[in-house]
Amino acid sequence: MNIIVLLDSRRKSFRMSLNAWAFALAGVAVSALLAMLFHAGTEFGVRRSTSYVSGMGDRTASVFQEELDAQRADLERAKANAERSLDVMASRVSRLQGHVMRLDALGSRLAAMAKLDDLEFGYDNPPGMGGPESEFAEETMRVPDFLAMLDNLEGRLQDKEEKLGAMESMLIRRTLQEQTQPDGQPAPTSWVSSIFGFRTDPVTGRREFHQGIDFAGRPQAPITAVAAGIVTWSGPRQGYGNLVELNHGNGYLTRYAHTERNLVGVGEKVEKGEVIALMGDTGRATGTHVHYEVVLDGRHVNPRQQLSLK
Repeated sequence: MNIIVLLDSRRKSFRMSLNAWAFALAGVAVSALLAMLFHAGTEFGVRRSTSYVSGMGDRTASVFQEELDAQRADLERAKANAERSLDVMASRVSRLQGHVMRLDALGSRLAAMAKLDDLEFGYDNPPGMGGPESEFAEETMRVPDFLAMLDNLEGRLQDKEEKLGAMESMLIRRTLQEQTQPDGQPAPTSWVSSIFGFRTDPVTGRREFHQGIDFAGRPQAPITAVAAGIVTWSGPRQGYGNLVELNHGNGYLTRYAHTERNLVGVGEKVEKGEVIALMGDTGRATGTHVHYEVVLDGRHVNPRQQLSLK
């Protein structure tokens, strides 16, 4: 085989003759050179690719780590907010429980003062409620809605507590008034023997004003206080014989005269219905009885009219 090489610079050429072995050897050499170049290029490409992928992996890992840290921080904030919300709700529920306990105590006192039966008032028992299950599914209550409901419930409980407190004060005043307001008959087993007003005096026979009501009965029959009060007199008094006088406040005095024996002393506090003396005929009397007077602001009043005595 002849190979002609042209040299353009000098417009010359030369001819080279190769036999078959030389040509084969040259082909092998060229192939080896091309293989070496291809291998070198492949190694270079692999290294560049590895370096690029490694760099991309590092950058991607950094981005993922930042995103993970951000999500972790968000989770921690959400957890802290949830814990604070639970603390707030627990505090609110605790306050509501305090309100309910105070309402229970107020309700029990009011029921006792008003003499309401447990079944009638039912304060210690929850009211009966019920009904079929609704066909419509309700959405789960959200925390803001729950807190708003707690606010509303707390306001209603506080309002009811104030109203129940006012009712308790009114009942206490009414109870005190009922206890200190003269009312009833001082000698339950006796009968009226002389009324309030003008009458014929049983001793002198003359017409005169009787300032009380006489209740006749058996000797040593019990005499009871018609209202709670303080003993301001206990002992003999002209015209009355043995006398017990009670001060009930609000301008009211009651007197129980002609007693056989007084059972209370001056300064003692007596309750309504308490036995204070035994019936007798001491002083200016024609027989066993109790002379009962009611004085309001220094003026004698008719016990029958003022106190609905029958």
